[in-house]
Amino acid sequence: MLETKIDQLVAYLESKKSARLEELASQVQLPVQTVELICNVLEKGGVIDLDYPLNISEKPTAIFRLLPLEPPAPEEVPKGKAISSYSFVADGVPASVKIIDTEKEKFYVIQLVEFGAATKIFLDLIKDELLRALPISLQNEVSDLERAAAVRAEFRQLIQKYLSQFQLGKETEEILVGVLLHKLFGLGEIDILNQDDWLEEITINNSKSPIAVYHRKLGWLRTNLYMPDEDAIFNYASQIGRRVGRQIATLTPILDARLETGDRVCATLLPISSHGNTLTIRRFARNPWTIGNLVGDPGYSMTPEMAGMLWQAIHYEMNIIIAGGTASGKTTALNALAAFIPPNQRVITIEDTRELVLPPYQWNWVPLLTRNPNAEGLGEISMLDLLVTSLRMRPDRILLGEIRRQREAEVLFEAMHTGHSVCSTLHADTGMQALRRLTTPPISLPPSELDAINLLVVQYRDRRKNIRRTLEICEIVSGAKEEDLSTNVIYRWRPRTDTFDMVGEPNKYLKELNLHTGMTKEEIFQDIKNRATVLRWMISNKLTDIESVGRIMSLYYSKPKEILEIAKKALSGEKK
Repeated sequence: MLETKIDQLVAYLESKKSARLEELASQVQLPVQTVELICNVLEKGGVIDLDYPLNISEKPTAIFRLLPLEPPAPEEVPKGKAISSYSFVADGVPASVKIIDTEKEKFYVIQLVEFGAATKIFLDLIKDELLRALPISLQNEVSDLERAAAVRAEFRQLIQKYLSQFQLGKETEEILVGVLLHKLFGLGEIDILNQDDWLEEITINNSKSPIAVYHRKLGWLRTNLYMPDEDAIFNYASQIGRRVGRQIATLTPILDARLETGDRVCATLLPISSHGNTLTIRRFARNPWTIGNLVGDPGYSMTPEMAGMLWQAIHYEMNIIIAGGTASGKTTALNALAAFIPPNQRVITIEDTRELVLPPYQWNWVPLLTRNPNAEGLGEISMLDLLVTSLRMRPDRILLGEIRRQREAEVLFEAMHTGHSVCSTLHADTGMQALRRLTTPPISLPPSELDAINLLVVQYRDRRKNIRRTLEICEIVSGAKEEDLSTNVIYRWRPRTDTFDMVGEPNKYLKELNLHTGMTKEEIFQDIKNRATVLRWMISNKLTDIESVGRIMSLYYSKPKEILEIAKKALSGEKK
């Protein structure tokens, strides 16, 4: 428990029943004026009374008013073996996590800073003061997601300035600022969970069930946190809705939105969700995975040769569809491949929720986001609207978040046929299933259109082992009849041995590259091998963050021979 000077002041006053301010100031080692400020706040909450003497030059006497304040009951921690533990800081607020294995199930136990009863009352009392002090201009701009980060920083400064007058100490003040920021601007304890980078998902099923989280390594875990009641869940959902100009209510009980951090939020209300109000947060990656993370630690989802082939395909403007099931890593793979785009090209990304992050060197990038209609059903901007608009912006590359409807697919394939390089994602578990999805309702494309796809990359999530792998890289092959489509699998993952095999030769891919670049089959394979060498060198030197990958790609496109030579020398030196 964090004991503040406020707790010390109230504890001393409780033992004495009354004391002059000078005596209290001496006890807690604060100026008398500061002690008087603290007592003024506590008097509003009925913790103490201030008895002012007739002589205005004398300081008042503080009189303890409440019954003894009971310390909070300790939380029950599940009994079992701690299999993991770590700490992090969320806006200055420290938090420690233990993963407990009880043999029946695993628990995510988070320990937050506990305050004394007097400090809790003090924080509740100054919340209203802070809200009144918040300028109207800041309150209005909270609804603007583009300004939300700046508003949050301004709000933090306002809280810090207000608390500084109480002189509670730098460390204590930093923690209290973070707590108040979460209470007044954010989502309370959910804000702290949302800064644990091991979490992919945070879900609230109702106020009676514990908050659940999806851990990157351990999957779904039950936490030791609960929401106080259904109204608290509703208030959080309403708060998120107001920031994006939407309303969640009985008539509109479903909300799709995003936080200022870019995290995707889905909320539902009773009676749509019959067990209670719900809130689901899909966390946006703060440090997005790159191709180095997919090939090396921590992904290991493809080999350097597979990544080298995809790099080559991106370089020479091939069209790639990334398929896979829910949470299989489709968007992660798309984001990683986007870093391969040459720096002199114009890139347009189209998404429902901002998830794609391109390296800084790709300066000619326009991210477009869809918009849901308002309560009156007006103002919707669909993916189709943005796709049509993007074709008027002279893009070299179009990255589409996901193919869902026929018109979107038709415009996307029209873009392919008119010379634009396109990458997108699709929900499908295998290459053949991807073909069926594209040629049957609701997408229903003519089979002849699919000839524009150069490569299909299929992502797979093994739920038993909780790992993600590139299941296959394949190309689409036409049969004797136009409607007879099949896949030629080039690379395939073997789940039994967790290895990748090259099972077929990319015939169509080789012909396409030969036609547009003049490279022979041997030269194409040698180029893939060279790119794999560069990737191995990057991984061995831990050049896997998005800025480093972007810098290496930029250098490679300007001086490919020099970069390859550096990689070869470095790797040969490691072997020796």
